[in-house]
Amino acid sequence: MTTQQKLIIGLTGGIGSGKTAVSDRFKAFGIHIVDADIAARTVVEPNKAAWHDIKDFFGPEILLADQTLNRAWLRQQVFADSEKRKALETFTHPRIRDEIIRDLASSTSAYTILVSPLLIESGQFKLVEKVIIIDVPEAVQIERTCSRDNNDIEQVKRIIAAQLPREQRLTHGDWIIDNNEPLETLTSRIESLHQELLKLAQ
Repeated sequence: MTTQQKLIIGLTGGIGSGKTAVSDRFKAFGIHIVDADIAARTVVEPNKAAWHDIKDFFGPEILLADQTLNRAWLRQQVFADSEKRKALETFTHPRIRDEIIRDLASSTSAYTILVSPLLIESGQFKLVEKVIIIDVPEAVQIERTCSRDNNDIEQVKRIIAAQLPREQRLTHGDWIIDNNEPLETLTSRIESLHQELLKLAQ
């Protein structure tokens, strides 16, 4: 197995698929959750190395008054221009990986869940033993993301296009959770999977 011979399970899905709803239920069972999105925010805090690289590449308009990154502006830039997106990934992905590895090593639960929207695309799947895919139709992704963040529909479509196609993502899954089913059944479905993973971790 990977980090410290502990069982590490990857959890991924497209934007708006409900990764947080699922990981929150694992967390309620006492499982340590490592969130790649939190790692991504941590590595770009003001005056960290990635922050300097991003500021130098994109210019001063990337910064808000408090010196944090203007995420909405940056999102528009990188999902409209693949070269800018590649540059951002070069600045952030290796540092996010290091941050994730530190967090994984600190886990004391029976197994650990690594939640990452780009688990497959970024190569983070190499840190995990098995993969859970949260799956919903693309129309549901768009509807949920637009209503949740007041996102522009065209931008949401660009984000989906930049992620792994749904059919391709599903081929990487050891377990598929259909998150288009009623939310009331989600806890029992996760509890069943949790029991399976506890046995696997022994």
